[in-house]
Amino acid sequence: MTPTPLDPMDLAGIDDLLSDEEKAVRGTVRTFLDRRVEPFVADWFERGEVDDVRGLTQELGALGLLGMHLEGYGCAGMSAVDYGLACLELEATDSGIRSLVSVQGSLAMFAIHRWGTEEHKQRWLPLMATGEAIGCFGLTEPDHGSDPASMRTRARRDGDDWVLDGSKMWITNGSIADVAVVWANAGEEHGGIRGFVVPTDTAGFSAPEIKHKLSLRASVTSELVLDGVRLPAEAVFPEVRGLKGPLSCLSEARYGIVWGSLGAARSSLDTARRYSIEREQFGRPLAGFQLTQQKLADMALELVKGQLLALHLGRRKDAGTLRPEQVSLGKLNNIREAIEICRTSRTILGANGISLEYPVIRHMNNLESVLTYEGTVEMHTLVVGQAMTGQQAFR
Repeated sequence: MTPTPLDPMDLAGIDDLLSDEEKAVRGTVRTFLDRRVEPFVADWFERGEVDDVRGLTQELGALGLLGMHLEGYGCAGMSAVDYGLACLELEATDSGIRSLVSVQGSLAMFAIHRWGTEEHKQRWLPLMATGEAIGCFGLTEPDHGSDPASMRTRARRDGDDWVLDGSKMWITNGSIADVAVVWANAGEEHGGIRGFVVPTDTAGFSAPEIKHKLSLRASVTSELVLDGVRLPAEAVFPEVRGLKGPLSCLSEARYGIVWGSLGAARSSLDTARRYSIEREQFGRPLAGFQLTQQKLADMALELVKGQLLALHLGRRKDAGTLRPEQVSLGKLNNIREAIEICRTSRTILGANGISLEYPVIRHMNNLESVLTYEGTVEMHTLVVGQAMTGQQAFR
């Protein structure tokens, strides 16, 4: 029997663990990105602006990628592993494109799907699944990121209405969103932290775009300002109270990062591998030097381990046995190793590594944001530490 040729980017043969359907999903996403995004994304990053972002969102919706792991309401109802593979391919193109998809599906749509009323679901989810409506998720505040329980955004009752005042910061999709899921403190008498579905054309709502970023430049990032935003009684999520609501959404988004960060790592590693074979120094290819091969081997090893961990967590999610602590374990490991792969890949490219002619510096800069959003390394370390010891060390 003739052995299958070894794929240098799949040294462990992880593809053998995927079904034909899962490979088909991955291939469909890759084909779309190669045509629609790859030729333009370096320019978008350099300009800090995505051309026709609404059109792109609708194309992503037509492909079934928006809320793809949710059931009903026009969503594709695909598996967690399918979703993870899509996130990997999206982030192999650019973290900002993966963020667009994951904030739409795993934060805004998931929040409405899991906690909203039937009216919320019927009104918003079909439009969001097609990309006709864009959503954002307002939790982080200017002074409160890792400690959302201390949020200052307030919701008060005024007759039958709710009135929201406050601000949110670093909100993906904010200034292009049609609907925002906003978390606010309603006071103990009304259940503490509550979630609200806020149409962005509501009086008092504004979303100034954040400029001067050196990371996630191919992504819309905004502040949300809520100045006496008046909402009807039915705008609130009726049952969920406290941090359970937003944390359940964050766990969904973090799962996508477990996979997505590996896409940036894979792209950088493959770029470095190809470059090392083509680039000559001292009369032979860079790939022929032991120190270069050590870098490539170490990076490949960490990529393989991250892929196996992501796939294992995906299978657990599909089986209904995935715990938030396990998502933290995956996010902590995979983003930390992914950013190190990007940095090491940059060294193999030398000065060329800082050029947008290659994707490495773009991935590296993007992952500086992914490293700290949806939970910093420190916070996920303490989640894992608490799971191991039973001792809470956050304060």
